[in-house]
Amino acid sequence: MIDKEEVVSRQDIARRVKELGQAIARDYAGRRLVMIGILNGAFIFLADLVREIDLPLEIDFIRVSSYGSSTCSSGAIQCTKDTELDLAGKDILLVEDIVDTGRTLARLKELFAARNAESVRICALIDKKERREVEVAVDYAGFDVAEGFLVGYGLDHAEQHRQYPAIYKIVSPV
Repeated sequence: MIDKEEVVSRQDIARRVKELGQAIARDYAGRRLVMIGILNGAFIFLADLVREIDLPLEIDFIRVSSYGSSTCSSGAIQCTKDTELDLAGKDILLVEDIVDTGRTLARLKELFAARNAESVRICALIDKKERREVEVAVDYAGFDVAEGFLVGYGLDHAEQHRQYPAIYKIVSPV
């Protein structure tokens, strides 16, 4: 077991997910929304978020990786599962667990724009602006967390610790 310190409670997550869902529903009313979860980290956040959006929408997934089992991004981005829906002419909302360096999301925005999406925006549970290496705007941000390696509510370290209902900062070496 790791030593961890809670930084965002289960209750705060539920409240913020509801607020984000309401904002997204308002902003995308009357549009063709496709929410694309970035696996594996965003699956819990996406599942809770879509239940808070009172609109017709489609859901798809893409899997990309830049961490492996490290706590630092390698900078190399690999796509191991692509989307399956036709995205041309639709509004894409990329749903991510955490935006760190910005490299992955900047690449994905370019990819979906090249596939003739009507628009491509970003919703992230955690926005770590101080770690940005590539400028990328997060249109819907759950929480700004300045420091620490985070786990829980989908966030992992080496594919472990995703199942926690709150978000924690690891305080012991991993």
